[in-house]
Amino acid sequence: MKIPVSGFVLNSGDDDDTHHSHKLYITSWNGNPVHVHSLSGITSINNGHSHQYASWTAPAPTGVPHVHGYNTVTSLNQGHTHHIQGTTGPAIALPGGGHYHLFEGFTTIDGSRPHSHAYSGRTGNEINSR
Repeated sequence: MKIPVSGFVLNSGDDDDTHHSHKLYITSWNGNPVHVHSLSGITSINNGHSHQYASWTAPAPTGVPHVHGYNTVTSLNQGHTHHIQGTTGPAIALPGGGHYHLFEGFTTIDGSRPHSHAYSGRTGNEINSR
């Protein structure tokens, strides 16, 4: 099955760098415009500290049932960071329009005394990624 996807690629702009990167911005998926959500919070306290995180979800189609992937790194606390990765729950409608998603999980296990942190929250309202 083929799904039509449209978007654009943005070059990092550094032509002298042999390890330059590109970012792919998807603007539609199967004919539907896509959107993203903000994602932020503070992890649980473990080993005497917590971590902050802030990022954006991966794009998903607008106007159809969907979830979003997310992947970010926490703040540096106690000499280490943790990775946060997962998939949101389904869309929950907001009374004034738009929607949000719930998310939860556990960070990777890191630190000089290996440990993880729990995290949970709700995304911000949808933002058109065009």
